[in-house]
Amino acid sequence: MATPSRSVPEVLQDIFGNIQEIIRSEFRLAKAEIKSEASQAAGPIKLSLIGVVLGFYALGFLLYTAVLGLSMVVAPWIAALIVTAAVGIVSMALVSAGIKRLKQVPKVPERTIETMKENVQWAKNQIR
Repeated sequence: MATPSRSVPEVLQDIFGNIQEIIRSEFRLAKAEIKSEASQAAGPIKLSLIGVVLGFYALGFLLYTAVLGLSMVVAPWIAALIVTAAVGIVSMALVSAGIKRLKQVPKVPERTIETMKENVQWAKNQIR
């Protein structure tokens, strides 16, 4: 059984229709990939924000320590200095851990780029 031959405009119309569908699919894939990567980044960002907040507390303790140290040159300022140092160390560790984890999150939708390259090659082959 022979298949009827199609005209050039029909073939071109099919090709352009397929290209449009491929582009739509690529945009959906890119959107899903970016959404996935954003959700992966949420945890490290939260961790970093907690570290920043604790850093502000460390600054508050440092200022409080300076006030106590200047107003009374006795033991209470030493305790405040220890608290400031401890909160500062914890905040630096949290910020550092958050930044390290954030660097591990992919920033480019690599799968989308790869499939776009494949689709461009497919379209070129169809036009030939």
